[in-house]
Amino acid sequence: MNLPLADDFIDIHNHGASSATGIFSVENITADEERVPDDSHGLAYTIGIHPWHVTVKNYNEQLKKVILYSRHSNVIALGEAGFDRLRGPEINFQKEIFEKQVIISEEVKKPLYIHCVKAWEELLSAHKMLKPHMPWLVHGFRGKHELAMQLITRGMYISLWFDFVMRPESTQLLKSLPFNRIFLETDGGDTKISTIYEKVATDLDLTVDQLKSQLYSNFRTFFGV
Repeated sequence: MNLPLADDFIDIHNHGASSATGIFSVENITADEERVPDDSHGLAYTIGIHPWHVTVKNYNEQLKKVILYSRHSNVIALGEAGFDRLRGPEINFQKEIFEKQVIISEEVKKPLYIHCVKAWEELLSAHKMLKPHMPWLVHGFRGKHELAMQLITRGMYISLWFDFVMRPESTQLLKSLPFNRIFLETDGGDTKISTIYEKVATDLDLTVDQLKSQLYSNFRTFFGV
């Protein structure tokens, strides 16, 4: 299992990451892809059934792959799993797929990454009903403070969407959130993780090194390492 160094920039969610000095990336593999996790330096992986890429026809094949890869030593979390009311199969099928991945997350004792678009009621209801012991991380968050605190109050962590967090309007939200529940990500976008850290550190009146230290601590707590 690869782990970040204390002075690394941690990119908690990426697509298409490669090894880079000073950066630790958590690379997502969706179960419809042909890629496999490996032990590349500076990388760890998540594996999940994304609601965009699943159908009734390919569901069982994807589920088998998630079960298999979830036990890989360098797969540190399940996901992206979740709900999307704008894209993907009907919502009840999404719920079924999501619950299966929560079960796997609990069985292998690895956290769960969440994709959620306009389905927050479904996500919060699932957490309340399933009562997971493993923590959940909502990636790509760009919502309001009240929603963020609903998620955090239920024990979830939040990774802010790279495009949103670079905008001036994200500053107020950043300042209103508990530092020990946030992460930062590039999500495969063009913005460098170091640039995101610099902007967020300025927003929070921290140095980049102080922000690195906080997110490193958050990583260790979230993953239990």
